[in-house]
Amino acid sequence: MATAPQGTPTEAPENKNTLCTRASSITRALDEVGDKWCLLIIQEVFWGINTFTGMLEATGVSRGVLSDRLKWLQNLGCLRKKSKGEGQRGSSYHLTEKSLDLHASAMMAIDWERRYYRTPALDSVQLVHQKCGHVFTPRLQCGHCEETISGQDVEYSLGPGATRDVRSKKVRRRSSLSAAEVPSPRSVYRNLVNIVGDRWTANVIALAFHGHSRFDEFHRELPVATNILSDRLKFLEKHGIFGSRAYQQRPRRFEYYLTEKGWDLFPYFLTLLQWGDRWCDPEGRGAPMILTHKTCGHRLRGHVVCDQCGTDLEPFAVSVRLK
Repeated sequence: MATAPQGTPTEAPENKNTLCTRASSITRALDEVGDKWCLLIIQEVFWGINTFTGMLEATGVSRGVLSDRLKWLQNLGCLRKKSKGEGQRGSSYHLTEKSLDLHASAMMAIDWERRYYRTPALDSVQLVHQKCGHVFTPRLQCGHCEETISGQDVEYSLGPGATRDVRSKKVRRRSSLSAAEVPSPRSVYRNLVNIVGDRWTANVIALAFHGHSRFDEFHRELPVATNILSDRLKFLEKHGIFGSRAYQQRPRRFEYYLTEKGWDLFPYFLTLLQWGDRWCDPEGRGAPMILTHKTCGHRLRGHVVCDQCGTDLEPFAVSVRLK
């Protein structure tokens, strides 16, 4: 079982337009790129679809929502807009160092999707590691002992950045289109996006990795309406990420636990946390949380590697082969 961190972070001011929560690199990362349309847009640009029209056709989202998310990702420094040459109309969007660093998360998203879903898009794609020339499966290993990482082998302690975050109550244009309905044949982790591409659902999963299991524990950490929290817990049960069991009969109350399918999301969340540590620390305080790999006793740093040759998977060292 993962061990939750101890201690009380310093309080921070809050008003009606903000939320005040425990500082978390995962939460910061989700606030930036966790929206389902941001995830799908970045996925398409990784595949080389980098024009407005191309992304509109690939995602199926409205022009207004797509324009909103593209502006958002540019403001974050995750996309760079480039005008075409003289006499040519339109612009193209390109990955930056910041968004290229999400490659590890994309690899673990594909791995999780393949374990639990079968889709024509997934079945037709083979990942090839150019360094060794083999078709591979990405694997997350400890940078110290090189063992495969399990979320149940991790301890948490407060880091130097363990304060409180004041987060804006962002209101973005929403689309009723489900990620499962996205027309792109290259959307190879749409089921994961449908699960984690919601602010509160992803936060609840992250808290479960830290050992939280009861409604009041989740609600204490997340300043969200009780009906919204209940809805997200039911959603996670429906999709097999959580199971539940009664711990009190009168009134009847439940505690929630991660299923095997839920625990297998840990590699994706760890890569997202590491991305947040690097890119979402505006005040430079350092990591809000320190993770220790109990297997070797060292501070955990996950590396996504090729299961054939064991070397790190760099963004430009992976190519795609269609069956």
